[in-house]
Amino acid sequence: MRIELITTGTELLLGKVVNTHAAFLGRELFKLGLRIQRQSTVPDGLEIRVALEEAVHRSDLVLVTGGLGPTSDDVTREVVAEMLGRTLSPDPRILELIHRMFRERGLPQNAANDRQAMVPQGAIVLENHFGTAPGLYLPADTAAGTPHLILLPGPPRELEPMFVEVVIPVLERILAQAHESRPFWRNFRIFGVGESNLASILDPLLSGVSGLELGYCARLGEVDLRLVGEPDSVEAFSAVVRREFYSKIVVESEDSIQQVVVELLKEAGKMVSTAESCTGGLIASTITDVPGSSSVFHRGYVVYANEAKADLLGVSRDLLDTVGAVSDEVVRAMAEGCLERSRADYAIAVSGIAGPGGGSVEKPVGTVYVALASRGSETHSGRHYFPIDRISFKQRVVRLSLDLLRRRLRGLPLDS
Repeated sequence: MRIELITTGTELLLGKVVNTHAAFLGRELFKLGLRIQRQSTVPDGLEIRVALEEAVHRSDLVLVTGGLGPTSDDVTREVVAEMLGRTLSPDPRILELIHRMFRERGLPQNAANDRQAMVPQGAIVLENHFGTAPGLYLPADTAAGTPHLILLPGPPRELEPMFVEVVIPVLERILAQAHESRPFWRNFRIFGVGESNLASILDPLLSGVSGLELGYCARLGEVDLRLVGEPDSVEAFSAVVRREFYSKIVVESEDSIQQVVVELLKEAGKMVSTAESCTGGLIASTITDVPGSSSVFHRGYVVYANEAKADLLGVSRDLLDTVGAVSDEVVRAMAEGCLERSRADYAIAVSGIAGPGGGSVEKPVGTVYVALASRGSETHSGRHYFPIDRISFKQRVVRLSLDLLRRRLRGLPLDS
């Protein structure tokens, strides 16, 4: 199925808002065995018509985001209706939902919002439980030569849950009616191996497996490896990936490393605490971004100053003066002090130089020490070097710290 995505919004082209729709929709469609072949972004207003007229002749499905709001530059529904020769009429049920939402919020009725209840003839309304603008689905018309059209609101907080709850069932029905075969796929999230290294090992092994496609997506410290193809081929090569990278596979899905760690802690009935210097609380924040993390996260210390390391974690002031805050000895003391004071089962500690200043010949910018302490096990610590920008450095340290905890929870070696 040939799929095209059109995102509308002048703010996207001005760089004031990041366009996250392509990434989100690409991920969700891929789970159905579908891929976006083309994506374009147009400003608010009538430019949408040009994009649609081009897309309908080369696509089986066109997804349009934005332009369904109440203002004068929100013209997607009107342009689609005119292009297809369909009349627009108000949907009484949607109109009542809009009016009820305004009443419940104590807001005066606004006639401009009533435009959002206008529906092209033959369209199926896709309910939006997170805003006033419903989505619209116009089935393909073979006689007229038009593809399936799905119109969605622009705000991600509305579009994303709406797509999962309402649009995916529509796409499932379209696929069933078309009797299209869907490729089988599996995703491996692999930590601590560069994309080129991963490819150099796996690509030569691919020659003996037919009907299989490999795809790589690199992020800070980790790579997603996608296997797409016939089920037998995917299963056969999955065994190869597990053999080559067993300890480095975070998960065989698209779950984040923090989701994996939280689930492992829940399964073990354990808790973790953190002691952070250079990451400023980002490890704790990342863990607690996961729903349900309150059952496994005990507390977090942000100890940026040496005085805080001494007062809150009991790190020796003499040690701080002698070897400095960015050292193996201090980070181990931080982890062990955190473990003792928090009474958690695991404690992560980090201390480093995020930059752009503050480095030296012995400890250049990008140097970080990470320690993991746990009850009944020897404290693990090590020096690492990530000479990248400040924000990326902090994110890289977070993922490294969580991966160390993942390994310990799974009984894997920490130095491999």
